[in-house]
Amino acid sequence: MILTDQEILGSIEKGEIVISPFRRECLGSNSYDVHLGSTLAIYNDAVLDAKKHNKIKTFEIPTEGFILEPNMLYLGVTQEYTETLKHVPFLEGKSSVGRLGIDIHATAGKGDIGFCNYWTLEISVKQPVRVYTGMPIGQLIYFEVKGDLLTPYNTKPNAKYVEKVARPVESMMWKNQF
Repeated sequence: MILTDQEILGSIEKGEIVISPFRRECLGSNSYDVHLGSTLAIYNDAVLDAKKHNKIKTFEIPTEGFILEPNMLYLGVTQEYTETLKHVPFLEGKSSVGRLGIDIHATAGKGDIGFCNYWTLEISVKQPVRVYTGMPIGQLIYFEVKGDLLTPYNTKPNAKYVEKVARPVESMMWKNQF
Protein backbone atom coordinates (compact mmCIF):
# COMPACT_ATOMS: atom_id res chain seq x y z
CA MET A 1 0.00 0.00 0.00
CA ILE A 2 1.10 3.55 -0.72
CA LEU A 3 1.20 5.99 2.19
CA THR A 4 -1.18 8.96 2.09
CA ASP A 5 -0.16 12.48 3.07
CA GLN A 6 -1.48 11.88 6.59
CA GLU A 7 0.49 8.62 6.90
CA ILE A 8 3.66 10.30 5.59
CA LEU A 9 3.28 13.05 8.20
CA GLY A 10 2.66 10.47 10.92
CA SER A 11 5.76 8.52 9.89
CA ILE A 12 7.81 11.73 9.97
CA GLU A 13 6.54 12.45 13.51
CA LYS A 14 7.55 8.91 14.56
CA GLY A 15 11.01 9.31 12.99
CA GLU A 16 10.35 6.51 10.48
CA ILE A 17 10.76 8.94 7.56
CA VAL A 18 13.19 11.86 7.56
CA ILE A 19 13.14 14.55 4.88
CA SER A 20 15.51 17.49 5.27
CA PRO A 21 14.72 20.17 4.52
CA PHE A 22 11.03 19.37 4.93
CA ARG A 23 8.56 21.82 3.41
CA ARG A 24 4.89 21.15 4.05
CA GLU A 25 3.90 22.64 0.69
CA CYS A 26 5.87 19.85 -1.06
CA LEU A 27 3.66 17.16 0.44
CA GLY A 28 1.17 15.82 -2.08
CA SER A 29 -1.81 13.58 -1.51
CA ASN A 30 0.40 10.48 -1.53
CA SER A 31 3.93 11.71 -2.32
CA TYR A 32 6.58 14.26 -1.45
CA ASP A 33 8.19 16.51 -4.09
CA VAL A 34 11.99 16.61 -4.21
CA HIS A 35 14.13 19.21 -5.96
CA LEU A 36 17.24 19.28 -8.11
CA GLY A 37 20.38 20.03 -6.14
CA SER A 38 23.06 22.44 -7.33
CA THR A 39 25.58 19.84 -8.53
CA LEU A 40 25.62 17.78 -11.71
CA ALA A 41 28.22 15.28 -12.85
CA ILE A 42 29.32 13.56 -16.03
CA TYR A 43 31.66 10.63 -16.50
CA ASN A 44 35.22 11.43 -17.55
CA ASP A 45 35.39 8.65 -20.14
CA ALA A 46 33.18 8.15 -23.18
CA VAL A 47 33.27 4.37 -22.70
CA LEU A 48 32.35 3.05 -19.26
CA ASP A 49 33.59 -0.27 -17.89
CA ALA A 50 31.41 -2.15 -15.39
CA LYS A 51 34.49 -3.75 -13.79
CA LYS A 52 36.37 -0.48 -13.29
CA HIS A 53 35.82 2.61 -11.16
CA ASN A 54 34.49 5.11 -13.68
CA LYS A 55 35.39 8.58 -12.41
CA ILE A 56 33.15 11.60 -12.71
CA LYS A 57 33.65 15.33 -12.79
CA THR A 58 31.15 17.49 -10.95
CA PHE A 59 30.10 21.04 -11.67
CA GLU A 60 27.64 23.54 -10.25
CA ILE A 61 24.52 24.58 -12.12
CA PRO A 62 24.88 28.32 -12.81
CA THR A 63 22.18 30.81 -11.85
CA GLU A 64 21.04 31.03 -15.47
CA GLY A 65 20.56 27.26 -15.53
CA PHE A 66 22.33 24.53 -17.48
CA ILE A 67 21.31 23.02 -20.81
CA LEU A 68 21.18 19.23 -20.73
CA GLU A 69 21.92 17.61 -24.10
CA PRO A 70 20.55 14.36 -25.58
CA ASN A 71 22.83 11.31 -25.78
CA MET A 72 24.48 12.24 -22.49
CA LEU A 73 24.11 10.78 -19.05
CA TYR A 74 24.11 13.34 -16.27
CA LEU A 75 24.19 12.46 -12.62
CA GLY A 76 22.28 14.86 -10.43
CA VAL A 77 21.33 14.92 -6.78
CA THR A 78 18.29 15.89 -4.76
CA GLN A 79 18.41 18.89 -2.47
CA GLU A 80 16.66 16.74 0.12
CA TYR A 81 18.38 14.29 2.41
CA THR A 82 16.07 11.41 3.28
CA GLU A 83 15.92 8.49 5.66
CA THR A 84 13.39 5.72 5.29
CA LEU A 85 13.48 3.31 8.21
CA LYS A 86 10.23 1.38 7.85
CA HIS A 87 8.92 1.86 4.30
CA VAL A 88 10.18 1.31 0.75
CA PRO A 89 10.71 4.67 -0.99
CA PHE A 90 10.18 5.00 -4.74
CA LEU A 91 11.47 8.03 -6.61
CA GLU A 92 9.50 8.92 -9.71
CA GLY A 93 9.73 11.88 -12.02
CA LYS A 94 7.08 14.54 -11.87
CA SER A 95 4.77 14.65 -14.89
CA SER A 96 5.83 18.24 -15.63
CA VAL A 97 9.45 17.06 -15.80
CA GLY A 98 8.54 14.13 -18.04
CA ARG A 99 6.65 16.47 -20.36
CA LEU A 100 9.92 18.35 -20.85
CA GLY A 101 11.49 15.06 -21.98
CA ILE A 102 13.58 14.62 -18.83
CA ASP A 103 14.07 11.14 -17.35
CA ILE A 104 15.43 11.23 -13.80
CA HIS A 105 16.41 7.60 -13.42
CA ALA A 106 17.46 4.87 -15.77
CA THR A 107 16.71 1.94 -13.46
CA ALA A 108 17.19 2.94 -9.85
CA GLY A 109 13.83 4.35 -8.81
CA LYS A 110 13.42 2.18 -5.73
CA GLY A 111 15.24 2.69 -2.47
CA ASP A 112 15.68 0.15 0.30
CA ILE A 113 14.44 0.22 3.85
CA GLY A 114 17.31 1.83 5.70
CA PHE A 115 18.36 4.10 2.82
CA CYS A 116 19.67 7.25 4.51
CA ASN A 117 21.10 9.68 1.99
CA TYR A 118 20.55 12.14 -0.82
CA TRP A 119 19.24 10.57 -4.04
CA THR A 120 21.54 10.41 -7.04
CA LEU A 121 19.57 11.04 -10.22
CA GLU A 122 20.42 9.37 -13.55
CA ILE A 123 19.29 12.13 -15.87
CA SER A 124 18.83 11.93 -19.62
CA VAL A 125 16.81 14.10 -22.01
CA LYS A 126 15.03 13.67 -25.34
CA GLN A 127 15.95 17.15 -26.59
CA PRO A 128 18.01 20.01 -25.15
CA VAL A 129 16.41 21.44 -22.01
CA ARG A 130 17.60 24.01 -19.49
CA VAL A 131 17.42 22.98 -15.82
CA TYR A 132 17.84 24.98 -12.64
CA THR A 133 18.91 24.36 -9.08
CA GLY A 134 15.87 23.95 -6.86
CA MET A 135 13.41 23.05 -9.60
CA PRO A 136 10.97 20.27 -8.68
CA ILE A 137 12.48 17.14 -10.20
CA GLY A 138 10.71 14.15 -8.71
CA GLN A 139 8.43 12.76 -6.06
CA LEU A 140 8.95 10.20 -3.36
CA ILE A 141 6.24 7.62 -2.83
CA TYR A 142 6.36 5.39 0.24
CA PHE A 143 5.16 1.80 0.30
CA GLU A 144 4.31 -0.28 3.35
CA VAL A 145 6.06 -3.60 3.71
CA LYS A 146 4.88 -6.86 5.15
CA GLY A 147 7.04 -8.85 7.54
CA ASP A 148 10.04 -8.20 9.71
CA LEU A 149 13.25 -6.91 8.22
CA LEU A 150 16.49 -8.80 8.83
CA THR A 151 18.99 -6.21 7.59
CA PRO A 152 18.27 -2.56 6.76
CA TYR A 153 20.32 -1.17 3.88
CA ASN A 154 22.35 1.17 6.07
CA THR A 155 23.64 -1.77 8.17
CA LYS A 156 24.59 -4.11 5.31
CA PRO A 157 28.34 -4.67 5.15
CA ASN A 158 28.24 -4.64 1.34
CA ALA A 159 26.05 -1.51 0.97
CA LYS A 160 27.81 0.70 -1.58
CA TYR A 161 25.90 3.97 -1.25
CA VAL A 162 26.00 4.82 2.46
CA GLU A 163 28.47 7.72 2.50
CA LYS A 164 26.28 10.76 3.14
CA VAL A 165 27.18 13.31 0.47
CA ALA A 166 25.11 16.07 -1.11
CA ARG A 167 26.57 15.45 -4.56
CA PRO A 168 26.00 12.91 -7.32
CA VAL A 169 27.66 9.54 -6.73
CA GLU A 170 29.05 7.50 -9.60
CA SER A 171 28.30 3.82 -10.15
CA MET A 172 29.91 1.49 -7.65
CA MET A 173 29.30 -1.59 -9.82
CA TRP A 174 33.08 -2.18 -9.79
CA LYS A 175 32.82 -3.16 -6.11
CA ASN A 176 30.78 -6.25 -7.04
CA GLN A 177 32.48 -9.57 -7.59
CA PHE A 178 31.69 -10.98 -11.04
